[in-house]
Amino acid sequence: MQLNKRIDQPEAVSPALARFRTNKAIPSVIEKNVLTALSFFPALQQTLIRFVFKQRINSSVMQAQPVFQTLLRPRADRAYQINISALFTLTHTAIPIHQLPDAIMIGWIGHELGHIMDYERRTNLELVGFGLGYIFSAAYVKKAERIADSFAVNHGLGHYLIETKRFILDHAELPQAYKDKIARLYVSPEEIVEQVKKLEEEKLDRQKKAL
Repeated sequence: MQLNKRIDQPEAVSPALARFRTNKAIPSVIEKNVLTALSFFPALQQTLIRFVFKQRINSSVMQAQPVFQTLLRPRADRAYQINISALFTLTHTAIPIHQLPDAIMIGWIGHELGHIMDYERRTNLELVGFGLGYIFSAAYVKKAERIADSFAVNHGLGHYLIETKRFILDHAELPQAYKDKIARLYVSPEEIVEQVKKLEEEKLDRQKKAL
């Protein structure tokens, strides 16, 4: 896929998307894509989330995490941060992350919002344990990433996820070590395709029964 998006100015946001700005801090150049991803998760409309560009995130492009200080507060006052690498690093060059195609960005952000949906159902103490498990266990990482993808697929972002995963795994200029990590720890595009197909079949069955 060509990295042909060259937009450095914020895109106009419709009123339908603007309502998902509540309690969110979003860099203007990615606001439309972030709000589009958020629109699939109405349960997060009031949740405190800030999206922050970082110059470097260890071996990742995006990373969702609870804001540590808020783990000392009641769950209703918890806040989250999604760190986003400012640059999309290729083998021989790098481009600003917001220049990726819209569908890729929406799928990537949607996956991170899937993590936040997972965090929302956990107690503060469970989130501390989650953080430790994620640091020390590859098996735990694999399970956590599968859960995040499941939330995203079940909320209608399956097609975006498929595009994002295929973009990563098929991109000739992405470092092989990064692609190997994605293949090893994350759900494959083929499995997401099957999950989307199953959801669509279930939806069709419900519609037939409702007739």
